Amino acid sequence: MARLFGTDGVRGKANELLTPELTLRLAQAAAVVLGHRVSEGRRPVAVVARDPRISGDFISAAIEAGLASAGVDVYDAGTLPTPAAAFLVADLGADFGVMISASHNPAPDNGIKFLARGGHKLDDALEDAIVAQMAFEPPRPLGGEVGRVRRFADAEDRYLVHLLQSLPNRLDGLKVVLDCAHGAASGCSPQVFATAGAQIVVIGADPDGLNINDGYGSTHLGNLQEAVLAHGADLGIAHDGDADRCLAVDHTGAVVDGDQIMAIMATALKEQGRLKDDTLVATVMSNLGLKLAMREAGITIKETGVGDRYVLEGMREGDFSLGGEQSGHVIFADFATTGDGVLTGLQVAARVAGTGRSLRDLAAAMTVLPQILINVRGVDKAAVAQNDAVAQAVREAEAELGESGRVLLRPSGTEPVVRVMVEAADQATATGVAERLAAVVQAELALEANAVN
Repeated sequence: MARLFGTDGVRGKANELLTPELTLRLAQAAAVVLGHRVSEGRRPVAVVARDPRISGDFISAAIEAGLASAGVDVYDAGTLPTPAAAFLVADLGADFGVMISASHNPAPDNGIKFLARGGHKLDDALEDAIVAQMAFEPPRPLGGEVGRVRRFADAEDRYLVHLLQSLPNRLDGLKVVLDCAHGAASGCSPQVFATAGAQIVVIGADPDGLNINDGYGSTHLGNLQEAVLAHGADLGIAHDGDADRCLAVDHTGAVVDGDQIMAIMATALKEQGRLKDDTLVATVMSNLGLKLAMREAGITIKETGVGDRYVLEGMREGDFSLGGEQSGHVIFADFATTGDGVLTGLQVAARVAGTGRSLRDLAAAMTVLPQILINVRGVDKAAVAQNDAVAQAVREAEAELGESGRVLLRPSGTEPVVRVMVEAADQATATGVAERLAAVVQAELALEANAVN
């Protein structure tokens, strides 16, 4: 049986996988597992938030009904980003939280993310415990022991104050285009940027429940690039549907990705003496250009597996200050327990305003090397990973590329695919090496299959 929880909560088609019945049972089970440490005489407390997709109405209703029926007091924070929910769990001193969102996915999808005390993502053991608890009869308190559902009236204000307090300087004099992906940041991101002093132009901030991530946001940067050029802005900031990501666009319309943002901010924090052990945490998929730039700046990179949960684990192990992914999940440990796209955008804008340098100039500290990714499908991942000919081809490719390139063969965690990733000093070299390696993987798979037959 497939595991119910994926890499970031329970996610699927609303009303297909995520039915009201499943949602209710999940909430009741989570009430037991995440609320069990509450002292005598006090009910557990949970914060619930959601992005604006239409199915969030019935899913949040089922979540809150399940929690309250199991004896949990619920604070309904309404439509807010995922990192806002995480912050509010910690700020309120709640026992846990629930965020209803499918992040950058289209509107028919939705998801449920649980947050532990302090606003931290759950580990696998806690997720498995929730699934196991679903097999048992839920608690059924009576009378005054039933939980209450309250509107969290100042939830957004608390989050905005927190964001403003993170800024090292104001944004006066900057013109910023904000793309909110018709998502959870549509209200708070424009408000906080304007309060911080920026002149703002806002696009993708008219959510109707169906248009989330539709042609706007961090996975569709064309409209942001056009708006930056049309309005003569200093930079543009793009969020995704639940605003835990941030990508940027400089004044020429060029994209500044998560690796470049990390390079900019790691350098800034090191200058300020705030980069713990002069170390940045990034995944194995970050561009080699980031490694080379950080080495030049005297910053060590600690590598993790792909996924922001692994970045978070790596950061916690060394109590590191900054980490993230190329996709725009950037984590500032001084201010957040998870990636926060609004916070990241503010920090990038503050660096531009504080230095008087353009985003293009700041991003030039890192040269993005050409990166080619080929998915070799229908492979026996274990057999390919252990194949001597594949290993020899990788060694030869690495010798050919030297320090100016990199090879990564990574079996997919979710499908029968081996991902062949090659970086090199130029596009032609990266493409040629990647295609040769992919051909070896495919050929060796055929040999393995013939040997079996």
